[in-house]
Amino acid sequence: MRIGLVGFAGSGKTTVFNTLTGLNVPIGFGGEVHLGTVKVRDARIDKLSAMFSPKKTTFAEIVYSDIPGEHGAESKGLSGKALQQIRDQDVLALVLRDFENPALDGAPNPMKNLDAFVTECLFADLAMIERWLDKARKERKDPHDISNFEMMKATLESEKPLRSIPPNHLDRGKLTNFGFLTDRPLMVVLNRGEAEAATPMLPAMATRLEQLHAAGVVLSASVEAEIAAMEPADQRAFLEDLGLAESAASRFVRGTYALLDLISFFTVGQDEVRAWPIRRGTHAKQAAGKIHSDLERGFIRAEVIAYEHFIADGSEHAARDNGHLKVEGKDYVVQDGDILHIRFNV
Repeated sequence: MRIGLVGFAGSGKTTVFNTLTGLNVPIGFGGEVHLGTVKVRDARIDKLSAMFSPKKTTFAEIVYSDIPGEHGAESKGLSGKALQQIRDQDVLALVLRDFENPALDGAPNPMKNLDAFVTECLFADLAMIERWLDKARKERKDPHDISNFEMMKATLESEKPLRSIPPNHLDRGKLTNFGFLTDRPLMVVLNRGEAEAATPMLPAMATRLEQLHAAGVVLSASVEAEIAAMEPADQRAFLEDLGLAESAASRFVRGTYALLDLISFFTVGQDEVRAWPIRRGTHAKQAAGKIHSDLERGFIRAEVIAYEHFIADGSEHAARDNGHLKVEGKDYVVQDGDILHIRFNV
């Protein structure tokens, strides 16, 4: 899964990207998209790893993309090239400037920049839909498909994003090749100065995000960069001084993971303890395919232990004796924290 960081010039987007990924992409780089992989820290994996002492411990991962924006004033918005580049992303993370910057004219106005970005995405999607409808009517395409596109057009004309359309009202399986921007999950990152790092998001912004069916997180990229360079013990003390329970970078990673509606199941053993990210609602056979295609192809059954039961019982043997190990078929819906052992034959 790719999460694309986007934002107008001066928003601190690349600083956020560098902090999350540990990379050192220069500010104001050309038109190249930079990628960085981030581990999704999970205390459950830490606990399981302590129990098994495996040769390898593997956390779930998210790939972040630093999408180059318009290198001019904020009011210019994003270039057409940038809009095209973000179509390749699974989730959009919009970084908004909410700190003073002497190099930029005027005070920060994150609400204005949010609405400017949303408007550009709305217009880009609307133009694509109108072109499709013109061609579809001439070619007399499936009336059901035309009806869906007319519904999407009406949604955008009412200034609502396509992500606001419920799943049971729109067959998104037919839309994967279109790359609609407003159908992407959206995370808004309010980038503040150090003094306001622990101040909650204003109600007006929170309400606007609800209207846009978007999530939000408040952080200070400069503070997060300092935290990332510290030893763990120093990090905790620094966060306490700022009135923060944990780094915003950690909340951001978890937030984007949740925004994708991902959960984790686990495989455990002496060789490796590993988290496997899957979409919520995934069946056992498809989950087996995440581990290896042979496991899906030759799937027989899944032996399942809930994480809480495994920790309480202390071992697979004890979980079996206590009736906490369940044998499930291919249609079992995997739950967050399930420990799976796949039986298969190929």
